[in-house]
Amino acid sequence: MEAYAIEWFSLVLRWLHLIVAIAWIGSSFYFVWLDNNLRAPLDEALQRKGVAGELWAVHGGGFYNPQKYLVAPAALPAHLHWFKWESYSTWLSGAALISVLYYVQAPTWMIDPARAALTPAQAIAIGLGTLAGGWLVYDGLCRLLATRSPLLLGAAYYAFVVGVAWGLSQVLSGRAAFLHVGAMIATAMTANVFFHIIPGQKKTVAQMQRGQTPDPQYGKLAKQRSVHNNYLTLPVLFCMISNHYAFVYGNTHAWAALALILLAGALIRHFFNQRHRGQAQWRYPLGGVALLALVAVWFAPARALIQPGGPVDFAQVQQVVAMRCAACHAEHPSLVAAAPAGVLLDTPERILAARQRIWIQAVQVRAMPLGNITHITDDERALLDRWATRGDN
Repeated sequence: MEAYAIEWFSLVLRWLHLIVAIAWIGSSFYFVWLDNNLRAPLDEALQRKGVAGELWAVHGGGFYNPQKYLVAPAALPAHLHWFKWESYSTWLSGAALISVLYYVQAPTWMIDPARAALTPAQAIAIGLGTLAGGWLVYDGLCRLLATRSPLLLGAAYYAFVVGVAWGLSQVLSGRAAFLHVGAMIATAMTANVFFHIIPGQKKTVAQMQRGQTPDPQYGKLAKQRSVHNNYLTLPVLFCMISNHYAFVYGNTHAWAALALILLAGALIRHFFNQRHRGQAQWRYPLGGVALLALVAVWFAPARALIQPGGPVDFAQVQQVVAMRCAACHAEHPSLVAAAPAGVLLDTPERILAARQRIWIQAVQVRAMPLGNITHITDDERALLDRWATRGDN
């Protein structure tokens, strides 16, 4: 019943996380697009009001005319919408989800004895330390380099993220390592909103309420951090969905693949940001696609070679699958509430039907069993390899 309850918590939290993340990402993409498409107003009345840019748009059967002031309007509006809870809700739901999926179930999802003999408490401490430390390093780099060289800042932060990906891959399961890289970046994004963007906006509003002329520095800093968040979105999204693709996070060089995929996401996002300004350069998305293709070719499973040795007794295969796989992949699994991905390996027919999948996941990328929780041996993997490649029944 406990496993079943965890599955339900996971389902509801994942659904909530997806909903609020769509709202946050959607607003982020929209406002970056809007800033890049605003045009200086021709109306002298708008110019006198301090409107720096406006846009006419049609959507859903209506016409819209958003306007942006150079710093702030002359008088504070009676109704002012704050874009903050989209970010906060995304982080809070994500924190709850990572707690239910990984921290409560650390022995299953975070610890890989083949990488490091950690206790659950140690694994959780590494995860939480990554989130907090990642924000401190990112914020420190921003304070040091943001005004000097945005390109140098991007390169330095990218190098840091790659270093974290490598380090986590040495001590956590591949799945947990990928997820925590994404959670670290997402934490920095929400911290940008909480510590810089919203406080800056509040200071601007407070100055207006006191009848003072707002200081433009707060808006500049908020805009800077907002643009950072925009570029980090696609890398974070990949990390969040990566747990479905063991052939990537289960590879020996998974951290390097993650580095290339994150860079591809940033390049593709840069292309769209440029395109909104009418300055699209196709080398950026083509470079991103090339990086993804490189990873796909690099990680492609080797062609199945007929392994030496005599025919494999299928009874031996059944025994290995029953001991090492069926604890999760069965009609009534003992380790989880329901078989992951709906893959069932509890009858001879189901095992034979999943021959290729077993070979790829358990032999080629060695991603299964997750964290080797059932302690499959190298000899047993070799047995599955001979059975799968020889075609023995």
